[in-house]
Amino acid sequence: MLATMTTKGQITLPKAIRDKLGLKAGAKIDFELLPDGTVKLRPANLTALSIMGILKRPRQRPVSIEEMDKGIAEFLAQKHGRKRT
Repeated sequence: MLATMTTKGQITLPKAIRDKLGLKAGAKIDFELLPDGTVKLRPANLTALSIMGILKRPRQRPVSIEEMDKGIAEFLAQKHGRKRT
């Protein structure tokens, strides 16, 4: 998909991209310039409710808060080389 920049530096995102990202008029967009020159674009106005469940994989059981805490503690212990309780 192509977009043309105006003399004021404005670009209209193609409708297919706006629809896929759920962007409406006034939406905030975050741009990230990656080291290879690629630009990453993502909606910046997402709420926790709007992204709930996007990481769930088929047949994956829900993880409890206790399991999350344990996993974080284990990661930090490994990263910092000491045991956490």
